[in-house]
Amino acid sequence: MNKPLRRIAIFCGFLILALLVRANWLQYVQADSLKSNENNRRVNIARYAAPRGDITVGGTPVTGSTETKSNGLNDLKYKRTYKDGPMWAPVTGYASQAFGGNFLEGVEDGILTGNDDRLFFRNTLDMLTGKPKQGGNVVTTLNLAAQKAAYDGLKNRGKGAVVALEPSTGKILALASYPSYDPSSIAGSSNADGEAWKKLRKENNPSDPMLNRALRETYPPGSTFKVVTAAAALENGKYTSADQHTDSPLPWTMPGTNTQLTNENNIPCKNVSMREALRMSCNTVFGKIGADLGNDKMLEEAEKFGFNEEQFTPVRSNASVFSKDMNKSQTALSSIGQFNTAATPLQMAMVVAAIANDGKLMKPYMVDKVQSPSLDTLEQTAPEELSRPLTSENAQILQSMMQTVVQDGTGKNAQIPGVTVGGKTGTAQHGLNNSEKPYAWFISYAKTDKGFPVAVAVVVEDSDANRGDISGGGLAAPIARAVMKAVTDK
Repeated sequence: MNKPLRRIAIFCGFLILALLVRANWLQYVQADSLKSNENNRRVNIARYAAPRGDITVGGTPVTGSTETKSNGLNDLKYKRTYKDGPMWAPVTGYASQAFGGNFLEGVEDGILTGNDDRLFFRNTLDMLTGKPKQGGNVVTTLNLAAQKAAYDGLKNRGKGAVVALEPSTGKILALASYPSYDPSSIAGSSNADGEAWKKLRKENNPSDPMLNRALRETYPPGSTFKVVTAAAALENGKYTSADQHTDSPLPWTMPGTNTQLTNENNIPCKNVSMREALRMSCNTVFGKIGADLGNDKMLEEAEKFGFNEEQFTPVRSNASVFSKDMNKSQTALSSIGQFNTAATPLQMAMVVAAIANDGKLMKPYMVDKVQSPSLDTLEQTAPEELSRPLTSENAQILQSMMQTVVQDGTGKNAQIPGVTVGGKTGTAQHGLNNSEKPYAWFISYAKTDKGFPVAVAVVVEDSDANRGDISGGGLAAPIARAVMKAVTDK
């Protein structure tokens, strides 16, 4: 072969080699990124070519699918529908032809569309037999009656959230947020869906109905955090019983300052027992406990309850906050749920669930199992212990203190005939110099002859009530009562 031909042959060989390398790079290295690229319309066409699987509650689907009505220009065949969409939106999230998906619709998209690797053999068999691909189902832990009680209670109060857990397992029984929205209104890709999306965005809607307040909003927990401080006092041996008198002078000046920590309405908190301090919600008692224990011990106890870590239910929840490197006066304020302390409603439900479960904190979860289209179980969630914030003995001491709050304290509105209820109210400051309406909190558990079926956290973010009438016992406790009753009436 002469020299020019040889050069051309070598050059062509390099071109072929480059083509092979590029083809293999695209097929094997970039395949996943190209498949999920938002500009690859084939992915969306495939996703909406068949009905999605369902998200179910108590054996009943709260989602569905319908054929898209189009003028021939829309090649996305099916879109999502929702039953009682606003009530379930904090659980399901949305699946939208135009805007993607979030919450369970996003986390479990592979199962719901039928694209999950666990469905590979079934999909292959269906392809060989000519059957259309089907999506699997997501079976939740939610309780319909509890969710309805939570949502209806919030609708009558204003902005807020409710979380209810089964203490022994961590199952989420209710997860409500208000105001909410109907995911059906943005499920398609029409102009109407686009307009609905714009109206729901925070920049156009100050009430922010798409915010999941149960998981994604952190609030100052106010006096509900005093149960964590009480747990820290018991666990560190500062006090050994509910009825031991505390070393709590009145007035009490915060260390390193000239500022006296005050109690609401001048209640008589001098040297009272922890039971009485929790019943009356004495700031001085629990503030001094926090300062005496110090930042490190308070931080350790808060983190045992789950503070400073995100939770995955599998939907992500914001991390609640208890700060490090605080001085004694800052620790005192944080120990009564103020200063930098902030918690999601899920976090405070975890706190009361651990107390009700004799000191054992279980990982919260809302997916019981995922199923194939033929309803075979592909994965079952097993309860998982996260930590032991307090001993069984100390948990039972704290239970008795919380029961006193409901029987003869600020939580009387949570009483349920024939059911033992423990709880703690909270009214948390809000805004610069407490200029905004405070947040009303209530955390509680119900106890029957069969154990502790439910623990609840409620926060009412604002309401139509006069500022002086806003309290955890007045606004949040009745909602918690309704949720607990829905569970215990089963």
